[in-house]
Amino acid sequence: MLQPPTSTPSTRGQSDLGQATTEYALVLLAAAFIGLIVVGWATTGGGTEMIGRLFDRIMRAVIEQT
Repeated sequence: MLQPPTSTPSTRGQSDLGQATTEYALVLLAAAFIGLIVVGWATTGGGTEMIGRLFDRIMRAVIEQT
């Protein structure tokens, strides 16, 4: 006969309840910060030329395949 589980999810400590929400919030903040850094770099002139060259390379590769 099957035995019932000895521990249930309700026996977890109360301190773990908001852990996942906090981790998701920190990941979102880090992603937003990195996005702001990339946008700032691209718009200050340092990245504009590099992004243009990358776009040109991509367009050339697409045109050559057709």
